[in-house]
Amino acid sequence: MRMKQYLIRAALISGVFTLQFCAENKPEESEQDQEIPKEKSWEILECEGSPNARHENSFVEVNDKFYLLGGRGIKPVDIFDPASNSWTSGAEPPMEVHHFQAVAYAGKIYIIGAMTGKYPRETPVERIMIYDPANDAWEMGDTIPEERRRGSAGVIVTGDKAIVLSGIIDGHWEGHVPWTDQYDFSTGEWTVLADAPRPRDHFHAAMNEGKIYCAGGRNSSAKTGDTFELTIPEVDIYDIADNSWTSLPEGQHLPTERAGTSSAFLGQQLLIIGGESASQEAAHSEVEAYHTGNQTWESLDPLVRGRHGSQAIVYNGAIYIAAGSGNRGGSPELNTIERYAEE
Repeated sequence: MRMKQYLIRAALISGVFTLQFCAENKPEESEQDQEIPKEKSWEILECEGSPNARHENSFVEVNDKFYLLGGRGIKPVDIFDPASNSWTSGAEPPMEVHHFQAVAYAGKIYIIGAMTGKYPRETPVERIMIYDPANDAWEMGDTIPEERRRGSAGVIVTGDKAIVLSGIIDGHWEGHVPWTDQYDFSTGEWTVLADAPRPRDHFHAAMNEGKIYCAGGRNSSAKTGDTFELTIPEVDIYDIADNSWTSLPEGQHLPTERAGTSSAFLGQQLLIIGGESASQEAAHSEVEAYHTGNQTWESLDPLVRGRHGSQAIVYNGAIYIAAGSGNRGGSPELNTIERYAEE
């Protein structure tokens, strides 16, 4: 009886089963008799080999391997095998590329809405960049419309489309935009969609049940000298089917404002991981989860090492994050990988 109840409680937390199922099968026990679900926590993995230290990079899973790409400077792809906890190296990109949320489609990795060049006036990359893991090869893809180019944008894949959200036109200087655009992988066509309620950059988007969540980030403004202070508390949600935006009420703002965050859904929980802000020199280790069902935030176990400027991977019920920067700004660049899983 106890084991059956434990499984039902754990399923409710992960959002796998319905409330009706839980109600029909929940044993009638007192609170004192109920068992506590296993906790989840972060650990830095001990690996064979190590990746290049980097930040403002991306981290993407394709066919059971993880690919660490980009970041400031030109660095080769680093490839992680979660079955053996080992790293190997791949090809260098044809140019410096950073500040992007890479996505996987049809076995390849796409970089859309990225920057190149040096701080603070980095320029948007003009074309989509594609990495083919099967052949360890890079290629330049379709041109991004000149009037919609930007970097540090959120990107999500839904079906045969990529949706690019917000970003900034002129590096860390100015030109924050609320744009939403759709790219069709099969035709190469671009479509302008509804603008977000506000611009933001230095964030990652995450999708759940046809809705894209934009949380964290800022309006980078090195021109005025107060970039780190311009973090965004509001959470905006794009409904793909309706091409419309809503925002969570003020009471459901991101609890710890920060940019350079990673975002991922674990079941029905939106996790906002790490980041940087004016509130502290060290990169944030906070991991905060928004429950889309009961519409509340909670703090989860923090990262072992605070970091910003990387990307999270959800794989086999666990979350992985690698590299990034350990302090606000660009130093030190990290070369460790952490996993969030049941103890």
